[in-house]
Amino acid sequence: MVNKLNVVLIIGSAPDAVCVKNWDLSIFSSCVAINNAWQLFDGWNYLIYPEDFPSNRLPAEKDQIGKKLIAANEFVPQQNYFGGFVYAGGTMAFTAAYWALGALKPDLIAFVGCDMVYSAEKGKSTHFYGNGTADPLRPDVTLQSLEAKSVRFMAIAHEQNCGVANLSQLPESRLLFPRMSLKEFDHERQLLQLLKEQKTLIKHDVVTKALQTEQNLGYMVPSGKYWEVLASFDKDKLSAIDAMWLEAVQV
Repeated sequence: MVNKLNVVLIIGSAPDAVCVKNWDLSIFSSCVAINNAWQLFDGWNYLIYPEDFPSNRLPAEKDQIGKKLIAANEFVPQQNYFGGFVYAGGTMAFTAAYWALGALKPDLIAFVGCDMVYSAEKGKSTHFYGNGTADPLRPDVTLQSLEAKSVRFMAIAHEQNCGVANLSQLPESRLLFPRMSLKEFDHERQLLQLLKEQKTLIKHDVVTKALQTEQNLGYMVPSGKYWEVLASFDKDKLSAIDAMWLEAVQV
């Protein structure tokens, strides 16, 4: 069974994230909730949130027993280790992903409620708790292509011998990860198959080129507060790097 493996579940705030209420979470080594997602269920182990997250929306102390809150002082160093926010994408789905990759050393990271697709239909909620700001869709030089940022994470995770999968059942997603269903988490062979599939998806020569281009450009902000130095970033050069990442995956 997959409980022999270190399998991390990352839960976002999309409306379909409510499905975790009915899941057997024992198949996951740990569950990482992003922002408000801790409200969905008691089985979360880590809550990751940005500095501007309202304190009145954090869990009460009694609800934090046996759990851990992850703030900027912990996720910024992990993000910097993997290249920094400018290249990784300044939104919490990717921040949580890189933190989990570095801090938890998983064999597999699965995502749900992180598709970053927001309903335009009247009367439809954007988040499980109602309507909220679509943070990944804000005008931000680091978020010109959410798809490219997802490819970057998949490639870097693969270098760490970590598989990534999207457990969402939605027809559309900005994450270009392999899709899996919860019932497929029944054997270690599923992880091996996923890693094999990732290897065939990723063009490693293009990955090497993209990472080298990032390094040469040198857009590193150690504090993580890249928005304080936006004028120093060339939007077109970052867009060109995004294009490389999109070329780094077999469609």
